[in-house]
Amino acid sequence: MTKLNENSKCARHVAIIMDGNGRWAQSKGKHRVLGHKHGVKSLRKAIVFASEQNIEALTLFAFSSENWQRPEQEVNMLMALFFTVLTSEVKKLHKNNIKLQVIGDLSGFSERLQKKIIEAEITTRNNSGLVVNVAANYGGRWDITQATKKLATLVAAGKLKVEDINEQLLNDVISLAGLPPVDLMIRTGGDQRISNFILWQLAYAEFYFTDVLWPDFDGCEFQQALDVFSSKERRFGKTGAQLS
Repeated sequence: MTKLNENSKCARHVAIIMDGNGRWAQSKGKHRVLGHKHGVKSLRKAIVFASEQNIEALTLFAFSSENWQRPEQEVNMLMALFFTVLTSEVKKLHKNNIKLQVIGDLSGFSERLQKKIIEAEITTRNNSGLVVNVAANYGGRWDITQATKKLATLVAAGKLKVEDINEQLLNDVISLAGLPPVDLMIRTGGDQRISNFILWQLAYAEFYFTDVLWPDFDGCEFQQALDVFSSKERRFGKTGAQLS
């Protein structure tokens, strides 16, 4: 498994649950759609900030597998917004040497949107800067399940023995394989839960919860989260005396 970031005070991989778009709009007497549009502006700021801070990977929870239960009008708007953002932002990402990956069950999306996702990933796949992972139609339980199925298929085909299955093998077939472990998970909007987000990958992450709604999240808020992270003693099962 990828080596844990035990000795660094700098976060190599940050994950964010971007929560509060709808409540932000409603607090201003506007439709929830406006909140999601303003949330895209915060998304751009977060990517720019992460790149400037030399963070290696930024994983963003854009649309969960449970979000399909929202009102149909809102879901349709989110799909249209996702398509529009992919169309308008990919050239900027590519120009700035940023690699885009979309994780989740893409089969749930329209063929048109799936094609746009593939095009975006192909355009940026050779970039060597910040890796931006967008979790869309994603659930942590789904992720572990699909990874388990991949290993089970190898066992059924006689290419893998059950007794050889370990954490490293599962880590190699789960989403975000090949990237540093998540060091810091930020959730905006006030709720203090992980909502079925990258369950496997958050095993040793530090959590930072803020009441700030996502459309109001900016570089200053991001820096505050990084400052809190850098103040933590990350022991990974060891004692404080061992680390010192």
